[in-house]
Amino acid sequence: MNKLLKKVLVLTLMIAMVFSIAACGGDESTDDENGGGTEAVTYKAVTEATFPPFDTVDEDGNIIGFDMDLMNAIAEDQGFKVEYVDMEFDSLIPAVENGDADIITAGMNAMDPARQAKVDFSTTYYDSKLVVVVSAENNDINGVDDLTADMKVTAQIGTTGADEAEALASEGKIGEAVILNEYSSCILQVINGDAAACIVDKPVAEAYIKSQDGKVKIVGDEMGAESYGFAVQKGNTGVLEKINTGLQNMIDNGTYDELVAKWFN
Repeated sequence: MNKLLKKVLVLTLMIAMVFSIAACGGDESTDDENGGGTEAVTYKAVTEATFPPFDTVDEDGNIIGFDMDLMNAIAEDQGFKVEYVDMEFDSLIPAVENGDADIITAGMNAMDPARQAKVDFSTTYYDSKLVVVVSAENNDINGVDDLTADMKVTAQIGTTGADEAEALASEGKIGEAVILNEYSSCILQVINGDAAACIVDKPVAEAYIKSQDGKVKIVGDEMGAESYGFAVQKGNTGVLEKINTGLQNMIDNGTYDELVAKWFN
């Protein structure tokens, strides 16, 4: 084989390798099942699904609620998808901090400085206040001022209600603040007579009363105030900007009001 032919063969092989590498590399995104466009990125959103109407499950075990509907609308607007995972409330922030989840969708108070130091919050999407919930048969407690030093008061862990109950206990205004993982467990303690009252966000109390009519009631004036926000890992500006932009679009186009009417009215 002469030198010229050898050079031609080597050059041909090099060209073939270049095209082979180009075909195997390129864009990391994948085509959708229909063969057109790029498949949307999916973010893992964590929640504590015993906090209706914000976060709960349907009869088939699917995670649903105001938070889910709002985040799904934001996701559709911004071109991403969401997978929801249920876990205990005090595990939500660590999951995002560790990179095991992308978003917290859990009716979380965004005004808490301790939380703000650990995660970045979106623009707030709902303002709420606390109420006292007692058994429907209880006519002795008509507000927070009727709670006494011999009473137990329940609240869900990690919530402003828990902060309020613990403050009352430290001031000697109640006997014990019983902090539990799930809101439903807090209410059950009240129904069973194991606790005198529960301190919880008003929309959550109203949703429970609507679904379990005649078991508990709200007494007294509203207390405090908190604003809910979605949360992402510190510095995750890409996802945060998508959430904030999509949220504002939902407010502007009326979708937000429709979801409020669906879940709260």
